[in-house]
Amino acid sequence: MTRNYIIVLKSIARKWFLFVIIIILIVAYIGWVNYKTVIVAIILTAIVLTLFVLYYFWRIYTSKRIEIVIKKYYRIDDITMAKKVKRSLTFVQEKMFELSQKQSGKNWLMIYLNKHYIFYHEMTIEKFRELYSKGFGDKEILEELKEFNIDTRAEIKAIEDNLVKYNRLDKREVSVKDRREKERFKEL
Repeated sequence: MTRNYIIVLKSIARKWFLFVIIIILIVAYIGWVNYKTVIVAIILTAIVLTLFVLYYFWRIYTSKRIEIVIKKYYRIDDITMAKKVKRSLTFVQEKMFELSQKQSGKNWLMIYLNKHYIFYHEMTIEKFRELYSKGFGDKEILEELKEFNIDTRAEIKAIEDNLVKYNRLDKREVSVKDRREKERFKEL
């Protein structure tokens, strides 16, 4: 019950300017009778438009700030990002979701894993693609990408799946089995 209440309050808060405009229209309608209320309506309109423009620019500023901070790291998750930009986790997750929807033509990659968004820098993805095409398996790719702060094989699998999904991963030049056999016979 309280969750629904919070959702209703958030939806009203997002549309605050519509409610204020309706109030202004009511005041302006009453103003046809009295000229003083028309002046009040004009002042309220100016205040609302100013607040709306400031709110709009603030949203753009915070979105761009997230994009700028993201590109400084090889790998960054939404929790760390929220701490870096000093915004709420839900706000950062919403922005990362928006970025993940627009990533089809980008060099970087955003994945959703275990209810968290994780961003991977362009250099991380290039290194992954290089190792993948050389025939490295998940475990070997994980070992090679430790310097890029990749922690689990699930991340490697999610990166691979997303790259395949967006047609950004070429076929392997050498299969994993062939590469391992070459490595084994090379040691002998």
